[in-house]
Amino acid sequence: MTGIDSEDTKTDDEDGFLNVSKTKALEEEERRREFDAILKKPVSHWSGVDSEEELKAALSALLFGLRSSTPDSLGDGTLEKQTPDRSSRPLSAVSISYQNFAAPEDDQQYERRSEFIPLRISDQERSLLATVEAALDVSDYTDKVDILIFSNAKMREIIRTQIMDFLSIVSGLLISNNFAKGKKVLSSGDFADHAELFQKVFELARRQKISNPEKLRTEYGKMIYMLQDSQNRDILKELKFSLMKPLETVRTFLEERGCLELLGDPALEMATRDISTVSKNRENIAWELDQKARCRDAIVKRWVGKGSGTPALSENDIVRVLESIGDSNSFLRSVRDPCDEMIGYLKKYFKKDEAPEKPYSLSIAYGRGGARLTHTHKQQYNYVLQSLLMWREVASDMYKLWYLAEKDLLSADHQYSLRSSLQGLCRIQSAPNVSKAMKEILSRVKAKTSSWVGSWVVHLGDHNVPNAFIFIDKYNQVR
Repeated sequence: MTGIDSEDTKTDDEDGFLNVSKTKALEEEERRREFDAILKKPVSHWSGVDSEEELKAALSALLFGLRSSTPDSLGDGTLEKQTPDRSSRPLSAVSISYQNFAAPEDDQQYERRSEFIPLRISDQERSLLATVEAALDVSDYTDKVDILIFSNAKMREIIRTQIMDFLSIVSGLLISNNFAKGKKVLSSGDFADHAELFQKVFELARRQKISNPEKLRTEYGKMIYMLQDSQNRDILKELKFSLMKPLETVRTFLEERGCLELLGDPALEMATRDISTVSKNRENIAWELDQKARCRDAIVKRWVGKGSGTPALSENDIVRVLESIGDSNSFLRSVRDPCDEMIGYLKKYFKKDEAPEKPYSLSIAYGRGGARLTHTHKQQYNYVLQSLLMWREVASDMYKLWYLAEKDLLSADHQYSLRSSLQGLCRIQSAPNVSKAMKEILSRVKAKTSSWVGSWVVHLGDHNVPNAFIFIDKYNQVR
């Protein structure tokens, strides 16, 4: 992707900022090299030095090294030699090209990723979100609905009654947040007149759960099953309106405002980067944060008021988009990067084709140490590697998988059947979209491994994994 210093993307303010930043970065690179060279010289070298200029230069370099070292690196007060690490230094002029430290490979393809990145909830939307969260908290929808009844007509009546009761609870709670709006909903007597409002509250809860998987742990299941029932054609006829609304993502938000071009801005990566503090001193972190803030301001200045849609992009809209993409990058760094780190450790400390002695052997035997399988060192090495690679790919596509899971769950073309399974009474429903995506992930993982250990069957819509909700919930528990 084009670097930050490309001529066709710079403003006058950016020119001055970049020139100063480059010069400062290059100067610090040179002083670090001097500092490293001094540390390599033996103590005997300095006893024979008579040049005052050389001693002053050495002292200056040592002081620079002390200032740029972290307290941890100083230990008990003595300066230890540190291996030069590019990631722990200010970025040089060469490295000022928007490559994400926490998101390798194709993560800069924001046009593709934005389709599945949920838009961050605004301050105005949070009051509605609180309303639906409170209603879901007191609802016992699944307890009343997920029971074995052999009369379809009676089951439809139970579902319709429970949904209408839930909408009544939401309407009542609206009064506490917005009296005028709540009174209007209750006085109309027909929920269909306010279909847009109810669609909005359900969409907000779905978006909140995807953005924050640790929230709505029990409420999300009740809500998604309620929406699943509401998509039944017979229920839709009785309700007279749909509770479903497409999830609002970064892409749909920008499409509505006619400004998808923002996703191609070369400053977008730096403006949404999740700044890592690992192996960096305070100067480095502050420098990156300053870069991020400047790039963010530059994007706001460049795109505010732009767009062919109505309304045009406001400053708050742009900040909201940047924060939503930033949330996605933060998620990837916290969930996927540990897999990359573990894969690195596995390849560094263990050899696949060798059979080392204990404790460096990965071999396991059935019945020993809780093992349920017998694997040689090579088999276990491949098994661990493929498991880490598999989870890495799933973590990379988690937003996409969740998007597809809801698409399968809320499809009117794929109805569920309530049956007893290994996990009790479950809604058995096929999940063609998630199944297809998982098979693609599986093929990518198999291409990265020399051999496959165990089964590669993806269980979905059966007694092991009854539906897409159970699938996505299990992966979130692992996360």
